[in-house]
Amino acid sequence: MLDVTDRTVVITGGATGIGFGLAKAFGARGANVVIGEPRQARLDEAVAMLTDIDINVRAMPLDVTDPKQLSDFAEQAFTAFGEVAVVINNAGIGQARGSVIDTPVGELQRVMAVNFEGVWRGCQEFGRRLIEQGAPAGLYNTGSENSFFVAVSHSAAYVASKQAVLGLTDCLREEMPEHISVGMIAPGFVGSELIPRPMRPKGMPVDEFAEIIAPQILSGEPYVVSHGYNRVRIEERQSQILDAYERSAPRVEGDERYDVRVLLESLESEG
Repeated sequence: MLDVTDRTVVITGGATGIGFGLAKAFGARGANVVIGEPRQARLDEAVAMLTDIDINVRAMPLDVTDPKQLSDFAEQAFTAFGEVAVVINNAGIGQARGSVIDTPVGELQRVMAVNFEGVWRGCQEFGRRLIEQGAPAGLYNTGSENSFFVAVSHSAAYVASKQAVLGLTDCLREEMPEHISVGMIAPGFVGSELIPRPMRPKGMPVDEFAEIIAPQILSGEPYVVSHGYNRVRIEERQSQILDAYERSAPRVEGDERYDVRVLLESLESEG
């Protein structure tokens, strides 16, 4: 179990919603917290609330779509309080709902710039520093239940961005040294500001969600989960995929010769 006492937890998008809930959860466990958010007024509100409950916090304006801002934020975050225990690439936005055919490409690019490219750059900026730091730590990306299945219709840009985060996180996990755990947070329906206001009271309260997932992050879980009914949707999708293979591409003796990982491992061993 990772110990965050007197160590630093860094959270992008940490002034509101899930990010702010995690700032409180880790602060309550003795961590110093560094949060980033593009809106100065929301940063100021978050700092005041965290300070009121005796959490040591630093806040910096951050637009994750700006590479220099993200690099500067990472540099300052790693020197704010000392050793970093956890980094959470959490900043994300929703989309204007619409069909794939009718959604402007500009809307896709806007969503991807924050939800995927911002996370990608965060993995690079924070990942390098965690490797250099050399201490046990965790690097987590906020995905979604939409990373596993389509939870929200007419939101393909958002769904695609979150499924891309899943692929990125799985790849990064294989590349990072063992002392750094890498995982994806998969929120279900949480009543954050990302949700339209009339629906927020129907979602899981943010603080409840944060308390469910914080221990999983500290335990180094690769998939940080919460909403049990998600299993129904995941099983539906997996059964469709497996059924397609059973009908059209069943296992046969020797079929592993076409498996890319088996082939690459064989070539590497020969080299």
